[in-house]
Amino acid sequence: MIGNGGNHKLKIFSGRANRPLAENIAKHLGATLGNINLGNFPDGETNVRIDEDVRGRDVFIVQPTCPPVNQHLMELLIILDAFKRASPARVTAVIPYYGYARQDRKDMGRVPISAKLVADLLTTAGAHRVLCLDLHAAQIQGFFNIPVDHLYAVKDVTSHVRSLNIPKDDLIVLSTDEGNVKKALNYQKRLGGQVAVVDKRRSSATETKAAHLIGAPVEGKTVVVFDDMISTGGSIVNAVEIARKHGAKKAYVCATHGVLVDRAVERLRDAGIEQIAITDSIPLPPEKQLANIKVISVAALLANAIVRIHGNESVSVLFNDDPPPVERRSG
Repeated sequence: MIGNGGNHKLKIFSGRANRPLAENIAKHLGATLGNINLGNFPDGETNVRIDEDVRGRDVFIVQPTCPPVNQHLMELLIILDAFKRASPARVTAVIPYYGYARQDRKDMGRVPISAKLVADLLTTAGAHRVLCLDLHAAQIQGFFNIPVDHLYAVKDVTSHVRSLNIPKDDLIVLSTDEGNVKKALNYQKRLGGQVAVVDKRRSSATETKAAHLIGAPVEGKTVVVFDDMISTGGSIVNAVEIARKHGAKKAYVCATHGVLVDRAVERLRDAGIEQIAITDSIPLPPEKQLANIKVISVAALLANAIVRIHGNESVSVLFNDDPPPVERRSG
């Protein structure tokens, strides 16, 4: 068991949203998942029972609030409440995908700021701190009155793109819209090549229309599109289509979160994309698996952050180009 002496031993538990990721994190740490019984009452209410002593322990709960979002969020809240009443030393909610992140501001009258509401719910339920990965809006960290560690999958994704061996003079980093230019420039700095931007016009909450490209010409080039998530696939497919119309010869897509709802799988299947790389922050069920989807694991990244939080060490060191390896500590 991992620990730092005394009774403040690290324990990892998992909800039902993405148990394989939690198991992989525990494997990287040389640990096993804690014993927790999760089920449903006949009326659908979530039933939680912790099946081991956690008094004085440093507890980490892995639960992305991915679809079905309400079910997984409610389960996380109930798990947190159960632990709060079991007297651990600290409880950290490890949320690789943060649901309701799109509703982060009032962009019109009489609408909620749901991302803030979720932050309040997590805190009230008993979380002492939160560990997130590639938040849709970075300012969500400010919605919490508890510490938030915000990780990025940029190095894992960059490493994968380098393995594709795309020549730098052939590479165009394509931003899906003006709002993603900073992300595109970050990847371009790491990978080389040039940057192009899709001039996007949104027609509804789920549909977008791309007009034209701004920046480097893509004719005869290989474009790589980076985004934090693929939800309905509209933005990604539109970006690829307009790149093709401007003469791009190949298109690759990379995103941290493969939400893949609505007609996303159908759209991506028909888009002529060479490869779609996503992480395992959200589980990929069989019905959503495509031949050109590549899953990159973020288990090592999360495991390294967990062990550093447990040891009261800096997490920002993980943003360096050469982060330290995951430590396995015996207690």
